[in-house]
Amino acid sequence: MINSNTIKNICVYCGSSFGRQAVYIETAQALGELLAERGIRLIYGGAKVGLMGVVADAALRNGGEVIGVIPDSLVTHEVAHTGLTDLIITDSMHTRKMRMAELADAFIALPGGWGTLDELFEVLTWAQLGFHQKPCGLLNVAGYYEGLKQFFKHTVEEAFVRSSNYDLLLIESEPNILLNRLLQYESSHTPKWIKPAEKL
Repeated sequence: MINSNTIKNICVYCGSSFGRQAVYIETAQALGELLAERGIRLIYGGAKVGLMGVVADAALRNGGEVIGVIPDSLVTHEVAHTGLTDLIITDSMHTRKMRMAELADAFIALPGGWGTLDELFEVLTWAQLGFHQKPCGLLNVAGYYEGLKQFFKHTVEEAFVRSSNYDLLLIESEPNILLNRLLQYESSHTPKWIKPAEKL
């Protein structure tokens, strides 16, 4: 069972934009503050822009430690956050994602775009395949991921994902509730493969 003594580092995936609604910014701030208050180190993509900058700045303002991981190609575009506890520069996006996953004990996705979804789906797939047993969480802020949540259920209904593997992703709308679920998470890995005609 995962517990607060096990989870010391949480990787947060989120947008490099702020989004249309103020609640996205407010929730990113609340998550950063919460991680700092709980003494949990934030691992994230190392940028100073969008929700990425918001969650990092909130954690730093409240005395938290923040490690950013960013590819050198983005550093040269001047989006790297220079006020972090540590900034790790990688040679590629692929290496960046791998390093973030290695550093993390758990994962949370805030609202974001293609990059956020790519990062979330990768670690979720690794969990499904049994490559790690780290909890994965989705913050469904203001219903942002509601359509995706319904699609996930559809993948189970159509026998492309086992119902037990659907449960690998913890979905909540409030940061404190999601964090508590991550801390109480107990892995129950089920093999990915579904045989034809198998009843779910």
